[in-house]
Amino acid sequence: MTTESKPIAIEAAKLTKIYGSGNTEVVAMRDASMQVAQGEVVALLGPSGSGKSTFLTAVGLINPPTSGQITIGDKLVLDGATAHANLRSFRRRHIGFIFQKSNLIPFLTAVENVQIAMQLNGQSKRASYRRAMELLDYLGVADRAANYPSMLSGGQQQRIAVARSLANSPSVILADEPTAALDGQRGRQVMELFAKVAHEQGAGVIVVTHDHRSLDVFDTTYEMEDGILNRTKTTTMEVSK
Repeated sequence: MTTESKPIAIEAAKLTKIYGSGNTEVVAMRDASMQVAQGEVVALLGPSGSGKSTFLTAVGLINPPTSGQITIGDKLVLDGATAHANLRSFRRRHIGFIFQKSNLIPFLTAVENVQIAMQLNGQSKRASYRRAMELLDYLGVADRAANYPSMLSGGQQQRIAVARSLANSPSVILADEPTAALDGQRGRQVMELFAKVAHEQGAGVIVVTHDHRSLDVFDTTYEMEDGILNRTKTTTMEVSK
């Protein structure tokens, strides 16, 4: 990684998430901060229940934090409970998600599963098909475009899910245990794919993972324990604002 200054893709500042109150209060995340540059791929490690998914869903605007700020690109999107954008619309246009399960729609073909993400944003069927096929080709599964999910291997399904997450050219890609159901070789391929996407397309990528075998793929590594986030490997990439 070069020392060239890169624009910010994601900034989370002092995110705290509290459930309940009084005797039932649970602090799931406390003062979690992270900066991710465009083109940077970050691993987020930690034991089950440590707050990793809480952090990811907060940054992804699915489960907003109790306090703290989230900035995507140059836009402050959340300041505590105050939203500075329509979160659903902003998320759909600027954030791509990949989960442990591919969550493909079973009655749609591979290409249709990618198209639907764009059509929900108002893109035409023809334009969305062209973009979907470009992505499937980029990810090496264009020959499976007409196949339904049941006809695809686990690795192929995850590649389709990655293609769907890229459909609207998001500036942020978030993945929650995307290789948990894959063997070591397939898991490695998916991790390398995130690095490829980040470096070639300039997205900021955060991957929650338990798989230590592929950590060399990542630019930066963070670890979460008991709701506290710490950086354990530092990239040489500088972030500019």
